[in-house]
Amino acid sequence: MSTDASTSTGVSMGMPPVLSPDEAEKAVLLAAPRGYCAGVDRAVVTVEQALDLYGAPVYVRKQIVHNKHVVADLESRGAVFVEEIAEVPAGATVVFSAHGVSPEVHRQAAERELKTIDATCPLVTKVHHEAKRFAADDYDILLIGHEGHEEVEGTAGEAPEHIQLVQSPADVADIVVRDPSRVAWLSQTTLSVDETLETVAAIRERFPELLDPPSDDICYATQNRQLAVKEISEGCDLLIVVGSGNSSNSVRLVEVALEAGAKASYRVDDASEIDEAWLEGVRTVSVTSGASVPENLVEGVLAYLAERGYPDAKAVHSAEESLIFSLPKELRRDMKAAQAAARG
Repeated sequence: MSTDASTSTGVSMGMPPVLSPDEAEKAVLLAAPRGYCAGVDRAVVTVEQALDLYGAPVYVRKQIVHNKHVVADLESRGAVFVEEIAEVPAGATVVFSAHGVSPEVHRQAAERELKTIDATCPLVTKVHHEAKRFAADDYDILLIGHEGHEEVEGTAGEAPEHIQLVQSPADVADIVVRDPSRVAWLSQTTLSVDETLETVAAIRERFPELLDPPSDDICYATQNRQLAVKEISEGCDLLIVVGSGNSSNSVRLVEVALEAGAKASYRVDDASEIDEAWLEGVRTVSVTSGASVPENLVEGVLAYLAERGYPDAKAVHSAEESLIFSLPKELRRDMKAAQAAARG
């Protein structure tokens, strides 16, 4: 065999390429599951299908999901995002976001004779039903969540005279209820599991007869993404969360990562927001994304890391997800009618 320069690289002898010490020690861990959950996918597809079926513009109250790239893409297709129902022209079509709305918003839409499509995540709708049931039984309801979040506003609107917001254990001392034996709790679906349990424990210490919701309010996707982050955080030098700043579940993932042992963790909307200084001296980078993040944004982050000498990502599987939600009944009905008309 000829002993030319290629032999010194180890390639011609069937050996792996010789890597520098820095390259040899680098690793990228990728959380699985990550990104879109069933509720987000349903909401985004709802707007896309509505645009195809009815034509632009289709109005959407609030951001359909909390991701600026998703919103910008839908805007480019003809979706018009508004803050309040009063901004929607009378008789127009409006989609309610995945975070849910209060009965008052439904009333305002009916008053303006709007065609409404409710893309509320079914898991959020479940919490709404729990709020109505507890209120009907005359319980004081302690809603654990973040003030001003659309989901909290929608749930609280189901029974405003019965619901009070609790944001953290620090709020528990100030809770005032009519009957300590008739108190129940609910929660926003996108919170940190551990922090929520801490708040519930503090509430139960004050109200030992506290009634739990029939099933866990924190959604399966939020819990799975937090579990996945814990799996890839211990011992990692840097954990990057892809997600927008107004995405509660994305922000929580940064906190979970730090609590689970990541030396540093940052949230970015996309690869353009990564500060190259974060990578100085970093060997292991872990990557995940919030439940409203399309996969192409994660791919952009992985490409950014690859360009800087990091190897292909190794997926770390911690749960499997197969849940699919059907589209809103209003949209399915109109799609079926349109298909029948097309067939003549």
